[in-house]
Amino acid sequence: MYFTDRGIEELQSRRGDETVTLAWLADRLGEFVDTNPEFEVQIERFATWLARLDDDDDEV
Repeated sequence: MYFTDRGIEELQSRRGDETVTLAWLADRLGEFVDTNPEFEVQIERFATWLARLDDDDDEV
């Protein structure tokens, strides 16, 4: 288990039954970066990865 899996597991156990929109998630990620600017690059990469999940490899 990776260290980060603990946070993912906590998220799933605490909020796994909730339904959220991607707009809500984007707002939370923006708030996180505002309070933790040292994570801006990682959050940007994660958001870009999420945004492009359905892209065909040929289009990238």
